[in-house]
Amino acid sequence: MNLADLNSFAPQAFTDALGAIFERSAWVAAAVAHQRPFSSLTELHAAMCVAMRAAPKDQQLELIKAHPELAARISMTSDSVAEQRGAGLDRLTSEEHAALLELNRAYRARFGFPFILAVKGKDKNDIRAALEIRVHQGLESEFDTALEEIEKIARFRLEALISSD
Repeated sequence: MNLADLNSFAPQAFTDALGAIFERSAWVAAAVAHQRPFSSLTELHAAMCVAMRAAPKDQQLELIKAHPELAARISMTSDSVAEQRGAGLDRLTSEEHAALLELNRAYRARFGFPFILAVKGKDKNDIRAALEIRVHQGLESEFDTALEEIEKIARFRLEALISSD
């Protein structure tokens, strides 16, 4: 799909096409549908990030909670499955898997939401190192970091969806 096509869609079709960019949170795409036309993927991404950041904190928290825990063997969106597979999280040894699950449990216990990391270009060691550091951060800092990582994930997803023609 290209940006010109997206710009020509009816608002609901636009929302449907971009609804998965922010994990199970089509409200982000719906919030920017009226701002079209977008002249670039960068402009579209920026508008979506502004909409996400302008949302009430409880809605942002629901967006964070919509993300699956890394290395959890649960039902995930196809985007999440592909992203985690790309980082090798589907090929962990049983010891590596157990260690990541324990770190995830500690993180969720501390913050009340899953650890979010844009895993594209990272491997299991990068992910574990980030988790080991971030589990000790403060709540406000970590909440903001989670949103920053969601913005990165959204950019990667947009790049995968929208052709550059």
